[in-house]
Amino acid sequence: MRTPADGAPTVTIRDVARLAGVSHQTVSRVINGHGSVAGATRRRVEDAIDSLGFRPNRAARELAGKAARSLTVLTSDTSLYGAASTLRGIEEAARAASFAVAVSVLDRHAVLDRTELRTRLARPGEPVVVIAFDAPGAHALRLLPTDTPVVAAVERPSGGEPVSTRSQVWLDDRIAADRATRHLLGLGHRTVHYLTLPSSTAQVAQRTLGWLDALRAAGAPEPPVVEGGWTPRTGYLAAWELVANRSVTAVLCGNDDVAAGVMRAAREAGRHIPGDLSVAGFDDVPVAAFLSPALTTVRLDFEGLGRTCFGLLHRLLDPAAPIPAPCDEPALIVRESTGPHRGAGG
Repeated sequence: MRTPADGAPTVTIRDVARLAGVSHQTVSRVINGHGSVAGATRRRVEDAIDSLGFRPNRAARELAGKAARSLTVLTSDTSLYGAASTLRGIEEAARAASFAVAVSVLDRHAVLDRTELRTRLARPGEPVVVIAFDAPGAHALRLLPTDTPVVAAVERPSGGEPVSTRSQVWLDDRIAADRATRHLLGLGHRTVHYLTLPSSTAQVAQRTLGWLDALRAAGAPEPPVVEGGWTPRTGYLAAWELVANRSVTAVLCGNDDVAAGVMRAAREAGRHIPGDLSVAGFDDVPVAAFLSPALTTVRLDFEGLGRTCFGLLHRLLDPAAPIPAPCDEPALIVRESTGPHRGAGG
C-alpha cells in the first residue's frame, strides 16, 4: 500500500486485486458495473473491497473507461520516419478511444535510470507504449516496473534472446530485406551491397539478416556491410567510396534517407541510376516517389504498428476492448531507381 504524507495508509485498486486474487482490470470492471465479470469473481472482489475499506478513486474509474484516460509514449527520436509514423498511429488510435497521449523523448546520450524514468510518467502505474527500435528505447523497456501496463514496438526478435514478459509488436524487417535483395538479384546483379543503419543491440539487425538470407539462397557473394547512418548526409559520406567502384552495381540502403544520400554520391561519381547502378531503400517515405529517379523501396506499415501497439495496451487495461487489426505485410514498391544490370563489372 502507498502511504500519504499524513501517515494513514491508502488502499489502492491493486491492493484489492491482490487480496481477491484477480487482475486490477477485473476490480475496475466490478467497481463500474461491467457485465462481463462472473458472479463468483464479482463477490470475491466486493468482499475484498469491504475488507480493505477501499474507496474508488479517479484512477480506478479511468481504468474502467468511464473517464478520459492517458498513456505515455517513450521514444528516443521523433524525427526519424519509422518512430514518427509509429507515434502517429498510436496517437490516432488513442484519440479514437478517448485516451490522452503524452510523449517523453529519451536522451540518446544519457544513461536512463529508474528514478528518472519514474519522473517521465504522469503517475505510478501509468500505461506506457515504448518505441524500442533502438538502444535507448530497449533500455527504458527493461527498466519499467513489472506492474506497469506496457506494450513495445520492437525490432523483430531473432529467436536467440530471452522471452520477454512484455507485450511486443514488430514489423518483419527480415522478410522486407529479403524481398528487396531478391528483387535486385533478379535484375541480374551478381551481388547486392548493403548500407546498414546503426545497430541498436548486440544482435545482428533483422534487415541485415534478410539481406544475407537472399544472398545465400542465390549463392551470391557477401560483401562487407557498410554502416550508413540514419540521414542523407551519413548515407552520402558512407557511400562515396563504394559507388566510385564500378564493380558495384546494386546497393540496398537501411532507409530511404540513406538511399537519397547514396543517389547523390552516385551522381557525383558519374554513375547513372539505374543504368549502371541500382539503389533501393526502406520505409517508403513520402518523398521517395518524387526523387529523381523515383526510389524503389520497401513500404513498412509503421502507422499500423502504432495502432496495434495501442490496441494491445487498451486490451491490457480492458479485455473487452476491440482486438487490434494486424499490420500490413511489407510491400516492395518498384520504381525507377532499380533496373537490369548492364555493365561488365559486378
